[in-house]
Amino acid sequence: MLNRLKQMKLHYEQLAEKIASPEVMADMNAWRELVKEHSTLEPIITAYDEYLETERGIADCRAMLDSEETEQEMRTLAEEELAELSHKAAQQQENLKILLLPKDKNDERNVIMEIRAGTGGDEAALFGAVLMRMYQRYAERHNFKYELIDIAETEMGGIKEATFSLNGRGAYSRMKYESGVHRVQRVPETETQGRIHTSAATVAVLPEAEDIDVEINPGDLRIDTYRSSGAGGQHVNKTESAIRITHLPTGLVVQSQDERSQGRNKEQAMKVLKSRLYEMYRAEAAAKEASARKSQVGSGDRSERIRTYNFPQGRVTDHRIGMTIYKLPQFIDGDMDEIIEGLILAERTKQLAGEDAECARLAHAARAVRHQLSVAH
Repeated sequence: MLNRLKQMKLHYEQLAEKIASPEVMADMNAWRELVKEHSTLEPIITAYDEYLETERGIADCRAMLDSEETEQEMRTLAEEELAELSHKAAQQQENLKILLLPKDKNDERNVIMEIRAGTGGDEAALFGAVLMRMYQRYAERHNFKYELIDIAETEMGGIKEATFSLNGRGAYSRMKYESGVHRVQRVPETETQGRIHTSAATVAVLPEAEDIDVEINPGDLRIDTYRSSGAGGQHVNKTESAIRITHLPTGLVVQSQDERSQGRNKEQAMKVLKSRLYEMYRAEAAAKEASARKSQVGSGDRSERIRTYNFPQGRVTDHRIGMTIYKLPQFIDGDMDEIIEGLILAERTKQLAGEDAECARLAHAARAVRHQLSVAH
């Protein structure tokens, strides 16, 4: 690991030199790519520099302890500092291991999120509205920009389905854990006997596709316009500003009706279509690389029940990591970080276990080779 970090630091310094060179600065696209790579390495190199500083402190302490000229009082202080620095170095090494874990290339992207009411009728639709508001509040807490793209509401204020985006650096890295079935247990307002009903809503989280990710042949699209319905202001049912796009090869259908401008609705619908196609291609590739999915917390499959919201008991349970918190009101108000951080930690722990197992396998293979060489000689 330390050899790898040493090489990364050298590369980081070389990147800094290239970024400052007039030749590279003349090509803005190349310059942006180098700056992006440099900024990605920066937290790793900063942590590595801090670790090296700690190691220098450890070396100084050991030098003092090895010297016969060191007085007893200074020797005692050096022993105390050595113990503190050794503990700090161990923590820094663990942090560096985490920083070096393979990153999901989509983590820094914006996200497209889709909520659909599942089993439970009107109660499921009302729960869908609760989830959408929860994500809006979470977005506010993390300075993500929330944009509604499409919504189908019920007369009771629920949502049959809704599509929206959260824009901000690292949005996908935190929201990707929300894909799956969310189950709610509560007493509906219309329930006269006080019985608890169970209903569900499905959430899908898609990394927003970039133009270079997906190429769409315009001839593969059928674009229809229609009048908006539901929430949307004075223009509703007056102009055909809503857009529906059908991708003929796959049969995917997307629509946007929340904007007043037909052009803006088309732009939003295309963004959703590209993201769905990107996710479809990505899922196909992931299925072929089953080993890559071993590090994930849950499969992210929309049919997988991931979380239960129990209103009578005021609890939220995430079934993937077995975590239960009794802060339901705060959680649905967007205070979701405790569970999301738990999911991130669980994924990192699995990844580290995989890395350690691979290191052990390589070490065992190396010992076997050395043994064979020694026997041969």
